[in-house]
Amino acid sequence: MNYKAKSILLYLLFIIPLIIIDQITKLLAIYNLKDSSEVVLIPKVLELYYIENTGAAWGVLSNFTFIFVIISLVFIVFASIMYFRLSSIKQYQMFKISLLILIAGAFGNVIDRIYYHYVIDFIYFKLINFPVFNVADIFVTVSIIIIIFLLFFYYKQEDLDYIQSIIFKKNGRV
Repeated sequence: MNYKAKSILLYLLFIIPLIIIDQITKLLAIYNLKDSSEVVLIPKVLELYYIENTGAAWGVLSNFTFIFVIISLVFIVFASIMYFRLSSIKQYQMFKISLLILIAGAFGNVIDRIYYHYVIDFIYFKLINFPVFNVADIFVTVSIIIIIFLLFFYYKQEDLDYIQSIIFKKNGRV
């Protein structure tokens, strides 16, 4: 199997299970939390609470579903191009894995926006009154934290130059 086929296979084998996990948790939230009171997991800290979010965090830009779908799909394409362009060199593997987690999270919420016209959120971190979120949001947040850490603390300038070069090819922008 050549490198391109292996990359595609890894891409699919990695993101599909994450998307399935996200979608199963959302279905569980629909069946167990919708039209019921919150489920307290840790008093005053963590609750499960069903919300249909038509916007972004805190419901910002509610009812702009079409715009969120388009932006998410463009982002998924961009991140996927980055994933496939990145070298298979070991030092970039964590970056590539983080991109896959990010893509899976974006796909999970896009599926909701297309199918339901809103995102199903159900995890509420009450301690700090954080917006209600879901597993896809966790994927996105964790992957962004890892990518920021890699870019600011792990990679050297030549690594950053390489990453930048895959974003902007000689024949123009991605």
